[in-house]
Amino acid sequence: MALVTLEEVRAARVLLEGIARTTPMVSSRVLSGRSGGPVLLKCENLQRTGSFKIRGAYVRIARLDAETRARGVVAASAGNHAQGVALAAGELGTTATIVMPMGAPLPKVTATTGYGAHVRLEGTTVDESLQIAQDLAASSGATFIHPFDHPDVIAGQGSVGLELLEQCPDVRTVLVCTGGGGLVSGIAAAVKALRPDVEVVAVQAAGAATWPGSLAAGAPVALTEMRTMADGIAVGRPGELTYEHVSALVDRVVTVSDEALARALVLCLERAKLVVEPAGAAAVAAVNERPGDFEPPVVAIVSGGNVDPLLLGKVIRFGLVAAGRYPTLRVRIGDNPGSLARLLDALAATGANVLDVEHLRTEHELALEDVQVSLQLETRGDEHSAAVVRALRTRGYVVG
Repeated sequence: MALVTLEEVRAARVLLEGIARTTPMVSSRVLSGRSGGPVLLKCENLQRTGSFKIRGAYVRIARLDAETRARGVVAASAGNHAQGVALAAGELGTTATIVMPMGAPLPKVTATTGYGAHVRLEGTTVDESLQIAQDLAASSGATFIHPFDHPDVIAGQGSVGLELLEQCPDVRTVLVCTGGGGLVSGIAAAVKALRPDVEVVAVQAAGAATWPGSLAAGAPVALTEMRTMADGIAVGRPGELTYEHVSALVDRVVTVSDEALARALVLCLERAKLVVEPAGAAAVAAVNERPGDFEPPVVAIVSGGNVDPLLLGKVIRFGLVAAGRYPTLRVRIGDNPGSLARLLDALAATGANVLDVEHLRTEHELALEDVQVSLQLETRGDEHSAAVVRALRTRGYVVG
């Protein structure tokens, strides 16, 4: 199976002129400080439709002949590919039907219909929706636009690789959010052809990490279950073509937890002022969690920013908890007047904010004259939380 060539990626980039934006690359001061060298974010969340997907979708549809294009296109997606296909179809004068999982975020469904596509909510996972879409294309005569496993799609996504090499010529490591593998395949095809010394790293959500097992087996292997907040990269099985690219061109695959994804999303919001969806934050999560693992200058692809506001609120809260901003402490105090007030005074001296207090009098290890207080606090992070615990213990409190 032939790999996509540099010439094909370059041709795709020409085709995308006036369609896909050259997205900005911004330096991350906090990640650079942790990594001991420059870390830059390639902001595909600022691309048209909010992700890189317009690149591959447009190239694929543009290369259909007029007769084929007139019969329309069909795709399946949790949201980003759906929007890319919908916009590309509108730009190229064809109709698009998109099959989306029944649990697809409402803003992504609304955006897809807003670009002119007809949306069908069928299937409980992206993989189920893919099969439904393929069956629909076969029965209707429309062309199925695969989200990742096609040379034109890979070539279109590879234009990101050409841009990042121009924006950061001395890059040493490229981290790519990875689901089915279209983006990392295209980037690797471009980067390895021009700079074989650059390490290309695929980053997966640990709860949907199909690539490690597939590479170990020597062929694409389907996951039996997936559980991750990163719906955009929750793909249960690599493609045949993307498998060939990743196995030949990608240096390694790393995984990140949902906690790491949430922390990365909060970091992007707080420090880079970027709205990023969980899947789009995977590369940032990798360098944030293990900065010493990647040789700088590092380019982390921020692949998408289409996040449901309701989910965003939950993820921010989850990320703040994961970052130690909302610790819960259990402190033993005397069950007598003034004891709680003294404890709260001690906490006030540390700068911690008390969000909730609960008295626990039925714990079996408590002495008759004691009570255990459960406190939910708001702090500035792990270091501040540790300082709060040290301060309380210095005052003689038993903290659990």
